[in-house]
Amino acid sequence: MKAQVLEQFGKPLVLKEINKPEPKDHEVLVKIKASGLNPLDVKIKNGQAAHAEAALPMILSLDMAGVVEEVGKDVHNFKVGDEVFGLVGGVSDLQGTLAEYIAADADLLALKPKNISFYEAAATPLVFITAWEALVDQMNIQQNQTVLIHGGSGGVGHVAIQIAKAKGAKVYTTVAPYQVESIKKYGAESIDYQSLSVEDYVETYTNGVGFDAILDTVGGNVLESSFKAVKRYSGHVASILGWGSQNLAPLSFRNGTYSGVFSLYPLLSGKSRKHFGKILNEAVELFEQEKLKIILHPIAYTLENANEAYTDLENKKTTGKLVIEIH
Repeated sequence: MKAQVLEQFGKPLVLKEINKPEPKDHEVLVKIKASGLNPLDVKIKNGQAAHAEAALPMILSLDMAGVVEEVGKDVHNFKVGDEVFGLVGGVSDLQGTLAEYIAADADLLALKPKNISFYEAAATPLVFITAWEALVDQMNIQQNQTVLIHGGSGGVGHVAIQIAKAKGAKVYTTVAPYQVESIKKYGAESIDYQSLSVEDYVETYTNGVGFDAILDTVGGNVLESSFKAVKRYSGHVASILGWGSQNLAPLSFRNGTYSGVFSLYPLLSGKSRKHFGKILNEAVELFEQEKLKIILHPIAYTLENANEAYTDLENKKTTGKLVIEIH
């Protein structure tokens, strides 16, 4: 099969012919139709993601959608011909999805929603799983709660808005002025963080009470701002980038709660992988109820020009999730 192989960090991928993988007992062989590209994939490529435990040479990219061609003897929930999607590799020594085939752990997969393309399905797994783990698993958001999503125009952010809306929450998001229109259709109240201080928008949008739940997708100072904006006693902050040195005093003074989200753990450890499949089935339900839509970059890339996709994403020349089509 053809695959793009990373041989040196920071260097271009090399298109090669390598052996097609054979599925183990609990795996399925998937003919990949589309591979989703995330900012994390770029960091791994550049050797800037030690937490991904990348082992060279490797095939990059975590997300994919495709068709099952073979099933291992212990796999009973998928059959040949099933259309599937999942967050399946691209870290540690796990093959990634920039290839024509992958042998994927069946627990990491779900049946592709019937009403979306392979293209959109491949853009979904990492961002949806991350947002769901934060909002539902960690913060257990409820109907009528006030939920603030920092970075609502980003990959995780725009999906998080839709999950929170589907749960019946009142959703707010911090965006730059030029991003307001792009996220308006998702039903969130936009907050211009460039012109309003934390104190100002907490007063304006919550009458000074604070937000029930806050998801930080940005990190750094934005996470510290979240600690100041959360509701006293019952407020909860979750971050997908809480890796720096933070001052917890503002959160402590509000008697708030903090959770970190590290979505790679099941891939790296081999534990709790069934939870990925369960979360993706939640995505399927939202897609089929037309309550979830992924913002997609308008340009489609191919396996042959995958390096161009990585360069465009790194140079911020994209709008929406990037997908690489594989034929």
